[in-house]
Amino acid sequence: MNIFIATYGSRGDVQPYVALGKGLQNAGHEVTLATSERFCNFVKAHGLHYGYMNDDLLAILNTDQGRDLVENTNNLFEVIKQTFSMMKQVGPMQQALLQESWEAAKQSKPDLIIFHPKAYGGPQFAEKLGIPVIMALLIPMMVPTSEHPNLGFPDLKLGSCYNRMTYQVVNKLTGASANKYVKAWRAANGLPPQKRFDILHTTVGGVIPVLHGFSQHVVPQPSDWPKTARTTGYWFLNQASDWIPPPELEGFLEAGPPPVYIGFGSMAGRDPERLASIVIEALQKAGVRGIIVTGWGGLKAIALPETVLQIDQAPHAWLFPRMAAIVHHGGAGTTAAGLRAGKPSVVVPFFGDQPFWGQRIHSLGVGSNPIPQKKLTAEKLAAAIKEVISNPNIRQKAEALGAKVRHEDGIGNAVALIEGIMKSA
Repeated sequence: MNIFIATYGSRGDVQPYVALGKGLQNAGHEVTLATSERFCNFVKAHGLHYGYMNDDLLAILNTDQGRDLVENTNNLFEVIKQTFSMMKQVGPMQQALLQESWEAAKQSKPDLIIFHPKAYGGPQFAEKLGIPVIMALLIPMMVPTSEHPNLGFPDLKLGSCYNRMTYQVVNKLTGASANKYVKAWRAANGLPPQKRFDILHTTVGGVIPVLHGFSQHVVPQPSDWPKTARTTGYWFLNQASDWIPPPELEGFLEAGPPPVYIGFGSMAGRDPERLASIVIEALQKAGVRGIIVTGWGGLKAIALPETVLQIDQAPHAWLFPRMAAIVHHGGAGTTAAGLRAGKPSVVVPFFGDQPFWGQRIHSLGVGSNPIPQKKLTAEKLAAAIKEVISNPNIRQKAEALGAKVRHEDGIGNAVALIEGIMKSA
């Protein structure tokens, strides 16, 4: 079976789909993964075919406008203002990405399309090609439930009607942002107009199956989800067996007690130097050693004490088990890696789904209360680091949850579900 996977975003939006693609490939299927060109070599290095999508939309995050959006994420007025100011710039990029992912899909001649909601053309391409489609998600954001509100809304304890309404709002907003480009694409490719864009349903009203690549031990599956929505477990990319840590990293780890990992991916806003200075001061106040990871631009440190090592990057699967605790931005991928390692976390969320993962970690008792980046100080971070390292209850819960996560076979479960869907299609 030829399978086409489309996703778009940061490394955390790509790596789990590479892992899923490898799982499908190991099961005997041919896999093409389409995503931003910055991940072309990464996709190919893992033996998958690459489908081209440009890098322009991601590059916006590295501009002043993009950094302002991150900095002002807690100010709704500023977020709306920045979003509208970027719409003229983003529109042509969205159009280009839709066309590029379609060209990649056609070239792969797929029997099945699997798509991330950011690559929202998936259902349209499947309709044009006359093949099944599956949505694959890393967060519980699209499928409605009466048990809790959408992760982007406050839990106001208003009951099932409010909770379901929050998902309807998110799905309508998703449709509104995509509808213009989908409408033009359908017209250009000979498909009839659709009444409205609904990412959970096909044009004729069929329900699109949804797979969720996270652990039921971290986010329990709602009892009122339809049978077409399933939680599989995380889609981890196993560490390359030939990865060798640089001598300075090995030496630092051997020279003292386990350090604290601190890395925020590409999240830093306008002032990564200020963020790094807060981090270094916090480590010193907490009296612990630290490893600062700067590879994606989220931190930028200059002068470092002997108790702190700066590295570009290292595989989370190798590094995290050697840490005392993990301080991170709450991205879905980093959160998953920290949980699998069985280490307590301190989450400093910036925007998007990051506050949700920070709250889940705290609610599960495997980390501190999250500290929003706008409120981050060296004193608050030092106190949180001390708490997760010194509290035996937090450490024990983190170890126990890590064992449960490691026991799951998320990729195997997903592959079995995908093959089952295809047999019944």
